[in-house]
Amino acid sequence: MTRIAVIGTGGWGKNHVRVMSELGVLVAVCDLDPSRSEVYAKKFGINGYSDVDEMIRSEALDGVTIATPASTHVSVASKTLRAGINTFVEKPMTSSVQEGEELIKIAEASGKILTVGFIERFNPAISELKKLTKEGSLGRPILFQYDRENRRGDNITDVGVVKDASVHDIDTARWLFGEEPKTVYARVGSVMGKNEDFATILLGFGDERTAFITTNWVTPMRVRQLNAIFTKGVVTVNFISQEMQIHEEEGTRVPAHVFTEPLVLELKEFVSAIEEKRQPLVTGKDGLSVIRIAEAVLASAKSGSPIYLPP
Repeated sequence: MTRIAVIGTGGWGKNHVRVMSELGVLVAVCDLDPSRSEVYAKKFGINGYSDVDEMIRSEALDGVTIATPASTHVSVASKTLRAGINTFVEKPMTSSVQEGEELIKIAEASGKILTVGFIERFNPAISELKKLTKEGSLGRPILFQYDRENRRGDNITDVGVVKDASVHDIDTARWLFGEEPKTVYARVGSVMGKNEDFATILLGFGDERTAFITTNWVTPMRVRQLNAIFTKGVVTVNFISQEMQIHEEEGTRVPAHVFTEPLVLELKEFVSAIEEKRQPLVTGKDGLSVIRIAEAVLASAKSGSPIYLPP
């Protein structure tokens, strides 16, 4: 049996615990708060730890998922990778490009998987949009317009809205277009805390293709939407309901869909990649690319000028 542990069982980590248990691969949890790890250990009949090093020494693990604060990702993931354990890190992969480069070197030296929690790639509506983009029935994609907004979670304190939330749409834009952006222009600001809590981002890709991303932690409603504009039609996606509408000259059609929890699909992919000894859909290099773009976003907002990314 594949043996997985979850490190960090708080706000989002508790969902990792639930899903890994449902998949039948959860053998341990680790959290700095011993009372929290004890609760999950008793609930699921597994081992609980408050120290990562102790867990690594005591358990024969095939993989871990890390859902701790972003500032701790590099230190925790470097330990698990050096111990020869396949590692899933929640987004952002690291707090900086320098840390990301360091982590990738460690992963390459270990020969183990390093993957990142870009959950929207596993949203069934986005998977279907990727298929439409590849098959070309709607022509060429030219503009992706994203709107992602809701109040900031109390558990997010060490990064701002760009590295915590905008990274989802940065990643899906580069995945759907199938290339890295060439230019970045952005405005960000803060009205409710020390880190930025709203951002407007313009990513320029080849052939004048563009992604326009708006993100905020200010408005009370929860919105997750995408308008994908093609040369022969427009696709609207609701990330929350997973509903897709395809608008063409002949009219609008709404493909039938069955709601599927993206986290289940994402963590299944991690487990399958371990068992099949292959690279997962999302790689550590994807995580590094997104962090590089996020830092360009913040640099552009600070300077008021576009940032030109190296090829």
